Amino acid sequence: MRPVATLVCVLTLGLCSWLCVSAYGTHLSTGPQEWPVPYRRVDERPDVDSYCQARYPFCSTGERDGRIPYMRDTDSISVYRLQAPVWEFKYGDALSKLHIMHDAIGFSSGETQRNYTMEWYELFQLGNCTFPHLRAEVSAPFWCNQGAACFFQGIDDEHWSQNGTLEKVGVITGDMFNDMARWVQQDNQTGVYYETWTVRSDPGPNATVWFESFDCSQFTHRTYGKLAELGAKLSSRSQTNYTKVYLYSGEPTYLGNDSTIFGRPDMKNLAADIREFYYTFRPHQSYVELAISLVEVFEKVVLHKNFYLYYNSEYWHLPMKSPYMQIKYEEVPFPIGVY
Repeated sequence: MRPVATLVCVLTLGLCSWLCVSAYGTHLSTGPQEWPVPYRRVDERPDVDSYCQARYPFCSTGERDGRIPYMRDTDSISVYRLQAPVWEFKYGDALSKLHIMHDAIGFSSGETQRNYTMEWYELFQLGNCTFPHLRAEVSAPFWCNQGAACFFQGIDDEHWSQNGTLEKVGVITGDMFNDMARWVQQDNQTGVYYETWTVRSDPGPNATVWFESFDCSQFTHRTYGKLAELGAKLSSRSQTNYTKVYLYSGEPTYLGNDSTIFGRPDMKNLAADIREFYYTFRPHQSYVELAISLVEVFEKVVLHKNFYLYYNSEYWHLPMKSPYMQIKYEEVPFPIGVY
């Protein structure tokens, strides 16, 4: 896909998802910067601010905290790779044309004949995880960017198979499943912030990765990796591709966090620049405002080559470069465990 077309597609997706959501410096370092910047986990999941509201409730039919039922150690449990277009319930297979796919994992108990689905996604939809709110009473941009695991009974065969993938990829024991479930609980309590973008120096095979995404596909990769570590043998008859949304930039510059940037007189220009940048991505825009915003995004990102990234609750400046943004549907093979 051509760079400008990709830019418009990605940002239109983000802005349109945003429209649908209800209201709701100087780097001091002791050593060389590590790339990619390690994703920062927390000790426990923080409470959600009541300002953050979801148009579509998170995990409405399952366990919101990722709790998973215990299986008998002797059970034989089939594992399924699940993939479908994002927002298929609203847009059908339209986003599959752009390879914008959502990933999950299915399980089927041999003893109980019960099926289960496990997925990790945004608590307050993709727009909230990608762009902040600008609130008059709060100087810093306000983020509603948590993601979490959801486990619920049943596998919607039609949803996954009609425009995506529903494929059995392995069999595990109940004991393996229970070990995985304990790991999911720990992962779910410590890896809480959704990160949309993967940031690289260029599209080539030897590119430097500045930041890794933390999204639904990354959760499935971590889970498959844990299952392989436990001894599971996973394989697919088809190529296992996943969606990645890339930004391309030169080496990022660390700027600071909310307390070091916003509300400080000596940082007012940077604070104003960041707020102005994100104002372009504000929610609840009319179609005319959206069209104007897309032009402004093009000017800021492509012409002026600027992007402010929020990662690990900190701000970074990205000196953007061609092709600026891309959506890629890339193969990620199943991990190979040690048996």
